[in-house]
Amino acid sequence: MSANTVRISLALGALIPALVAATRMTPIEVQPESKLWIAGTSTVRAFQCQAGTFDAKLGGTGDNAVAAVLAGEKAVSDIVVTVPAEKLDCRNSTMNEHMRKALKVGQFPTITFRVGSYDLAKAAEGVAVTLNGTLTLGGVEKPITINATAKPGENGTLLVSGTREVRMTEFGLKPPTLMLGTMKVDERIKVGFDVVLKD
Repeated sequence: MSANTVRISLALGALIPALVAATRMTPIEVQPESKLWIAGTSTVRAFQCQAGTFDAKLGGTGDNAVAAVLAGEKAVSDIVVTVPAEKLDCRNSTMNEHMRKALKVGQFPTITFRVGSYDLAKAAEGVAVTLNGTLTLGGVEKPITINATAKPGENGTLLVSGTREVRMTEFGLKPPTLMLGTMKVDERIKVGFDVVLKD
């Protein structure tokens, strides 16, 4: 083995661990007090269905990602939110049944939002966040943009809040009807979230 080959091997041996360390993702934990819900109206009354549970996977590009985001830096990546549709609770057993049927829970048990890119801008209070990604609802995937706000929470956390109106028919879903059709749910529903993050 030549001296040049040895030097190259040694250089690569030193460089590769450094690159791996630089690109290693730091997990960011979603706190238990986080909330996600779907709200809408019908010909009879307004309703809100709370997600009994949901999973959010995201990583920080370094330490202190929460502080970096609040400073307007893109310190978070690989954002995927998954909601078990059968765990949506509308606080009414009949509405639960009809909503699950409308969302085709039997065929497509999860609602997924995958972020492809995002932008940050300093705002009067916290940071304005624009999330660009895809929403999968009832087995249909559509591009979507969600506007949110990120601001400091308690104990060094980051509170990310936002809402986005979605038309069920755009995803091939038929809005629920109850009481022999006398109660009809509007196709426009709002997805809302208050997600608390900590690194």
